[in-house]
Amino acid sequence: MKKKILAVALCLSLLTAGLSACSKDAGKNSEDTNASGDSLKKVRIVLDWTPNTNHTGLYVADKLGYFTEAGLDVEIMQPPEGSTTSLVGAGGAEFGISFQDTLAPAYATDSPIPVTAVAAIIQHNTSGIISPKELGIDSPKKLEGHSYATWDSPIELAIIKKIVEDDGGNYDKIKLIPNTVSDVVTALQTDIESVWVYYAWDGIATKIAGLETNYLNFADYGTELDYYSPVIIANDEFLKNDPDTTKKFLAAVKKGYEYAIAEPEKAADILVEAVPELDKALVTESQKWLADQYKAEVTQWGYIDKARWDGFYKWLFDNSLIEKEIPSGTGFSNDYLAE
Repeated sequence: MKKKILAVALCLSLLTAGLSACSKDAGKNSEDTNASGDSLKKVRIVLDWTPNTNHTGLYVADKLGYFTEAGLDVEIMQPPEGSTTSLVGAGGAEFGISFQDTLAPAYATDSPIPVTAVAAIIQHNTSGIISPKELGIDSPKKLEGHSYATWDSPIELAIIKKIVEDDGGNYDKIKLIPNTVSDVVTALQTDIESVWVYYAWDGIATKIAGLETNYLNFADYGTELDYYSPVIIANDEFLKNDPDTTKKFLAAVKKGYEYAIAEPEKAADILVEAVPELDKALVTESQKWLADQYKAEVTQWGYIDKARWDGFYKWLFDNSLIEKEIPSGTGFSNDYLAE
């Protein structure tokens, strides 16, 4: 799962060689054909992070031939050193993986980056604060007097402040430790007492490691914090010029994620086969946990609720976390999703 906390640091260290394809079909060329003999249309999707269970549906769609059946030759690309959003906006890939919070600066400007979120990979925000159980941090107020590893993002700290103060706590009593945590399990056994995690990856990792923890799920502390994380974005010019390919791509991706919902262990095997350096036990447990999260209560995979989307951006503007108000309905579309 993408660890947004670490994105800049790891991308700089791992990707000095530049962009490269990470799917097994990266070597395909425009002459490839599907079972009907039709030529395949080449499209690219760039990840936000190294491959993980946020991306499983893509690898399933590739492995099981859903992309080929749709007439597509899909290249799954590693993230750039800079911003995936900027790369997609500039036409360096037709699609990409991003997050609603990190998309905010792309829209809150007089010159917005031309990208649109076209599908929610996971229906709800599954990030939050994790801490060792023995510390008793079972409510936001109880973060008082404890250390928290921060990457010093204004949105990050505003979210922490909101949940603590809404719970009657004093945000100023939290010991903020600037630290880009790369190993949550190890960090929680040092002087770092709480960390922001995406539960499906680092939360599961602590469970596998045998650590007993408390977890404060942000979405439980206000609908404005139940933002979409992660989403598939698309280049606006591509959407305008080739909506049919976008629909075919998302229909194939939907099949991939619905397979992961129905067969999480088999889907985990497919991801590990494609990316063998991943820990199989972690991937399997993460996949099983996410099976109920990809669609959650909605019937249509990828659906984005306008009220929740707008609510998060309104909260950002009301708290001076973005300079320009983002108009209602900006930045997403459900028009390309398969029924």
